[in-house]
Amino acid sequence: MAIQDFKAAYKTIMDDHFPPRMEISFIEDDGRRQTLSYEKESWLIDGVRKGLRYGENPGQEAALYKLSGGNLKLGEVTCIQPGRHLASDVELLQSGKHPGKTNITDADNALNILRYLMDEPCAVIVKHNNPCGAARASTLAEAYRKANMADRVAAFGGAIALNREVDRDTAALITENYAEVVLAPEFGEGAMELFAKKKNLRVMRIGAMARLKEFAGNMVVDMKSLMDGGLVVQTSFVPQTKSKADLLPAQAVYKGTEYRINRLPTEAEISDMLFGWLVECGVTSNSVLYVKDGVTVSIGAGGQDRVGMAQYARDKAYRNLADRICWGRHGIPFNTLEDNVKRLAIDEETAQQKGGLIGSCMVSDAFFPFRDGVEVGLREGVTSVIQPGGSDRDYEVIEACNEARAAMVFTGQRCFKH
Repeated sequence: MAIQDFKAAYKTIMDDHFPPRMEISFIEDDGRRQTLSYEKESWLIDGVRKGLRYGENPGQEAALYKLSGGNLKLGEVTCIQPGRHLASDVELLQSGKHPGKTNITDADNALNILRYLMDEPCAVIVKHNNPCGAARASTLAEAYRKANMADRVAAFGGAIALNREVDRDTAALITENYAEVVLAPEFGEGAMELFAKKKNLRVMRIGAMARLKEFAGNMVVDMKSLMDGGLVVQTSFVPQTKSKADLLPAQAVYKGTEYRINRLPTEAEISDMLFGWLVECGVTSNSVLYVKDGVTVSIGAGGQDRVGMAQYARDKAYRNLADRICWGRHGIPFNTLEDNVKRLAIDEETAQQKGGLIGSCMVSDAFFPFRDGVEVGLREGVTSVIQPGGSDRDYEVIEACNEARAAMVFTGQRCFKH
């Protein structure tokens, strides 16, 4: 029997039968209509003019459309106007092959997070539509290095989004690893020469990224197709908690008794709370993540129960730290380290540091239904917590934080992402 070449499927470029233009109309009972017009995007690569390579998997046709005309006003909400393009109008400076649907959606979610983090150099690495590492620093190179090392294993083959012009130092760090996509507002001297050595790296310039902050409060029409062709339509999520003034010290009333958090967060904790919350808004729910000093320690995404995701993110923090120690000390991943003596030493060091969670901030996209979820982080040395609040047992969670002398704030807004 001949051996089938399953690898060939990933090299396939699907035919694209989607038409060049599309319109979606919202029609009132009296016949008034609001119509949105879209144009299909394509790129010329190696003499082939085409849009998306394929969809989420080989075998699925896909197309990328950008909003080109029309307007939509729903009550007091006005959606983003035509012509203000970001991820739907990427300029491919380099690409060994046409991008796929996942490349575009990963880039888009990275921009979705970055739009709230434009005040200082920041890097977000997205994989399978979830951030696996995010960091801010005084230089872009340092921000990327921290984001990559936050979860080096998960970052392999991810989409790297950077909110400043990519200099040669940052480009050199990026080329040390395998990435699918790099996107930034501009690329400085020497950067593209280094990227040229990675022939399949898709380098995307987002010229409008300089205006990304303008998109921070804007909404779009968010559509989800159902298996029978139906659509769920909603306005996109906009986080309301973006500054210190938006944080609400945790408090609750239970059976006539008022419960309050005893300790307010420090300035450093507030900084991590806000950074972590804005990253959390781009994570698939249920989710819990930990942040320390402007860097994600670990991210737990897409779980079914909150305590389970708190535990998963905790366990991932331990794995991430063990890998960082091993990589820095021995130059190899911890998973491939065969010397049991060295492995034991790294395990002991990781345990002593509690996976790097001591002094970190715990972030949850929805309330903790029981105190067992927050206790997962508190046992590891978490000193601050940010979450929406609103549980019938908020008082239990407040008591747990008070017992651990941890600060906790509420956002008053859930940030589920499905």
